Amino acid sequence: MAAGLIGKAKIAAGLFDRQAREYANARPQYPSQLFSFIARHTPHRRLAWDVGTGSGQAALALSEIYERVIATDVSEQQISYAPRRPNITYAVTPRAMSLEELGSTVGEEGSVDLVTVAQALHWFDLHTFYGHVKHVLRKPGGVFAAWCYREPVVNPSVDRVFDDLYRTSAPFWDPARQIVDDEYATLPFPFRSVVQEGSEEEELTTDPIKFWAKKEMGLDGYMTYLRSWSAYQTAKAAGVDLLDEQTVGRFKDAWAEIHEDVKTVSWPVFLRIGVV
Repeated sequence: MAAGLIGKAKIAAGLFDRQAREYANARPQYPSQLFSFIARHTPHRRLAWDVGTGSGQAALALSEIYERVIATDVSEQQISYAPRRPNITYAVTPRAMSLEELGSTVGEEGSVDLVTVAQALHWFDLHTFYGHVKHVLRKPGGVFAAWCYREPVVNPSVDRVFDDLYRTSAPFWDPARQIVDDEYATLPFPFRSVVQEGSEEEELTTDPIKFWAKKEMGLDGYMTYLRSWSAYQTAKAAGVDLLDEQTVGRFKDAWAEIHEDVKTVSWPVFLRIGVV
């Protein structure tokens, strides 16, 4: 998703503004199991705040479970592509918010049941943002959930070309991306983690919880996803075409090795979830 509330959001907003339409069309929908798992740990379901909502993928799913969803982003362009629902309120926020602004935009102290950040937390000033989260979350029972996803999996032929592209793209990713490559395992997380899904003993764990997001895509959709990368836009601004004619040709050849035009593309999703 696009950048969120504070800190590095200025950088991210600009990157994702340039390809807001591609982002909305090509990014995966998060699995229903992810939201079911989060909801099981929220005793109250009145108000959810989705931060860095981008084009609203998470906000839409949350609106099926929670009475109201406040979805915020620094990018007006991204929000313009988000789906509208009667119980979702979208708001474009400044790059830094005071507690007074937070109260008027999202809710007063202790009024929010769930705060979510999908594929955006690595852009935030975590110290400031976590203070805002702890301020608005209900006590007790408020839940914070953040997740990221890593590189997609298609099949060995396509994935080999992808791996070469990802290595080539390395210089053009913002350093904040490293925490995604670490699958949020190194993420500072000042919350009490909830139980691992499927744990018979229901023991607490600090490990990210893994899910899979899947999307049926043709080659054009897959290439649109690659062009929605922030690294693609950064490289393009530097005069480097990561998807030059040769690379696109390799993808076409790999895609054609298995004759189905539409393929299942899968992204591993890593969730950190805790309570205040």
